Amino acid sequence: MAGEIPPAQPPPAVPEPEPDPGRDPYLLLWRWRRNPLRRRSDRLRAWIALGLAVAVLVVAPVAMFAIGDGAHRHYRDTAEHERRTRDHRPAVLVHDAPRHPEPGSDESKKVRYPVTVRFTGPDGTTRTGSAEVEPGLSAGSTVRVWVDADGAITGPPLAAEEIRSRTMGWAVLAFLGVVLAGIAAHGVTGLVLHRRNLAQWDEAWASTAPRWSRSP
Repeated sequence: MAGEIPPAQPPPAVPEPEPDPGRDPYLLLWRWRRNPLRRRSDRLRAWIALGLAVAVLVVAPVAMFAIGDGAHRHYRDTAEHERRTRDHRPAVLVHDAPRHPEPGSDESKKVRYPVTVRFTGPDGTTRTGSAEVEPGLSAGSTVRVWVDADGAITGPPLAAEEIRSRTMGWAVLAFLGVVLAGIAAHGVTGLVLHRRNLAQWDEAWASTAPRWSRSP
């Protein structure tokens, strides 16, 4: 009958969304699960990755501690040697130090200029050398410089903060070195196994191809 309302129809079935492989945690362990596509090399690569991860977790802290301890002892002995062999002596400017273009600024309080100075060496002789001094000092001004056992102007002995920062630097480098070595080893083994798989596939195809190309 015209104008008759058709019976209600069920809504169309909405297909369920396919799981996102990137979000499925079980896919991360596919080399460990039994499946027909898993090859012997996949299982070997999984064991190698696990072994490398455990090795890095064990070796990295040990290397970090060992290298850090060795570096700390080295710099501590170096600082002690520098304190014994270096002396803080007065020196006189031979000529005027350059003036800063912005006197009184924060930068002028931090900047230093190399100027020739005259001082007495450990052997009692008068020596000259270059020292970093504040800007604007006039000739004849007295400053203090660090002098080593040979009578040369040098820097101050290593401070505790410098020893600590250098020690931490070597410790961090040791830790990162072990981690990078583990990553490199994993990449190399993966490449070797991949090339091995390609070679095996070539051999298998070489023996299978004649069956496909053989005329009936």
